Amino acid sequence: MHKTVNDYVEKIKISSRQEFRNLSVYPLICPDAAVLDYLLLDEALEGGVIDIVEVTQGGSVPELKVVNKADKMVLLLDGEELVGAKQNRIVNTTILLAANATTVIPVSCVEQGRWAYRSKTFSSEERVMSPNLRAMKAEQVNKSKKLRNCYASDQSAIWSELSWKAHRMGAQSETSAMADIYEKEMPSIREYVQHFALEDGQAGAAFLINGRLVGIDCFGKQKTFARVFTKLLESYALDAIDWLEQKEKTVAEGNGVAQFLDSVRAARDESSPSVALGTDVRLESEAAIGFALLCDDQMLHLSAFAREKKAEQEAPHSRMQRSSGRRRSRE
Repeated sequence: MHKTVNDYVEKIKISSRQEFRNLSVYPLICPDAAVLDYLLLDEALEGGVIDIVEVTQGGSVPELKVVNKADKMVLLLDGEELVGAKQNRIVNTTILLAANATTVIPVSCVEQGRWAYRSKTFSSEERVMSPNLRAMKAEQVNKSKKLRNCYASDQSAIWSELSWKAHRMGAQSETSAMADIYEKEMPSIREYVQHFALEDGQAGAAFLINGRLVGIDCFGKQKTFARVFTKLLESYALDAIDWLEQKEKTVAEGNGVAQFLDSVRAARDESSPSVALGTDVRLESEAAIGFALLCDDQMLHLSAFAREKKAEQEAPHSRMQRSSGRRRSRE
């Protein structure tokens, strides 16, 4: 395990469970591990200090160009949605943009049926890709890093999973946009969100659905987590709504979080220069898949997801099909 990642995880304390329906959240308490000063995506866009555009007038699905006009660095988070231009995209990994610099970033499309300009630049609706899809993408990006030293996803697989999710949740649209799923389910998502709250010293959270640990997101600065908590929580709530009818408990909740953190600490790691500033650390163990972004040996973002067992990996959509079947039986 990478020493900086190991040292960070070792300091995490698991707080008491918060729960609503089938979503459980364990606050992760950790002292600040970073002092770097940066803006987040939504702050930079609101301040008008970054422009996110297609790489050329014709565009390229897996890449976008970001012009940071600020005198500060800007942190883009894995899975954040960028809305507009020729089609909506999500960021493929967490990226720390240099001040006053232009960077080409790796992205994935989350709107298959559109390839036409709606706007010159991208904006934000403060959404993050749901964790089930982020976990799948993490597997794909880790594989791309090993084989081709790039941060590419499997675009066809992402489109397929989004289409399947839209079908299950009754949110099909002409453009097959992730945004349409969110918009349909937003009243239910807000009902979930109001039952969870930040704790003092919280730098991250572990999220469980139906008693099964899905993933963790932790940050080197408590302030950063506080600013992105709601959008992350909404993404996990979306999957919780999707899987609401699954009653089985597959993980002992309290012990499951501690065991998962141990699996992250024990993960094999591969470090390389990040897309922009800092060091990208790819993490992989039998139980976990994820990454960390470091800069000057400071933790910026640690994200990890529970890996499906081999039997589940060999049966695509297996968890989803059970839920989908029950949804149809009620209609």
